[in-house]
Amino acid sequence: MAGETGATHDNIFECRGLGLELEHRGERRRIVERVTLDVRRGEFLTIVGASGTGKTTLLRLLGGLIAATSGRIAFHGQPVDGAPEGVVVVFQDYSHALLQWRSVANNVALGLEGVVDRTELNERVKRALEMVGLVHCAGDYPWQLSGGMQQRVQIARALALRPEVMLMDEPFGALDAMTKATLQDELLRVHAQTGTSFVFITHDIEEAVYLGDRVVVLGGPPGMIHQIVSIGLPRPRDQIETRQMPEFLRHRLDIHAAVLAAGTQVRDAAS
Repeated sequence: MAGETGATHDNIFECRGLGLELEHRGERRRIVERVTLDVRRGEFLTIVGASGTGKTTLLRLLGGLIAATSGRIAFHGQPVDGAPEGVVVVFQDYSHALLQWRSVANNVALGLEGVVDRTELNERVKRALEMVGLVHCAGDYPWQLSGGMQQRVQIARALALRPEVMLMDEPFGALDAMTKATLQDELLRVHAQTGTSFVFITHDIEEAVYLGDRVVVLGGPPGMIHQIVSIGLPRPRDQIETRQMPEFLRHRLDIHAAVLAAGTQVRDAAS
């Protein structure tokens, strides 16, 4: 297993020995265990691992949606107790995340209503829709849009809040390959334009390599960090050129092997 130590001023999140146990049928079940990890300012961190390795749980811990039962987690050096200000979560299920009776613009505005004045609200909504290429759909309703466009609306709603960190739980998992590739590139453009930090969960190893500055490989259960891989691919990235680079292919192979090895370690420990 591999982890990280050594807090610096460039870290937004710092996890040290993070663990979570939950009650299950009268027993305590370990969900994640001894996770030590930093999320750095402005980085794109991707997380991969087999089903049941605690990826979504780790994201929920970072977002303050659940509380750790051991270890500690800090945001800008302060203990996480509830949802940290400046952190937003984007889930895969866009159809339930959006309000179908509200227009696209009004969905994007949802988190700003009563927080900023009308002029600023309109400016933020327009800017967010520009970043995801949906200004022309501002007056439409989610049910009139494709799945990929609905996911863009959910991302725009998060961007309108001007977050420091976006936590994304397999946001493209239900989309077709061409739509996924388009949204990957749009997300990278947003990342370059805003400097927002991203923590992005995926089952797709190629997606993890294509998007990430670093890739965290989880093994489990319970979920533990098996390896952290630094991705040195140049930016901006290109769906054709980047994916043909020898470094991309090497990273893909190494991370695939790491995911398999993490599962083997778990089986060996259980035998």
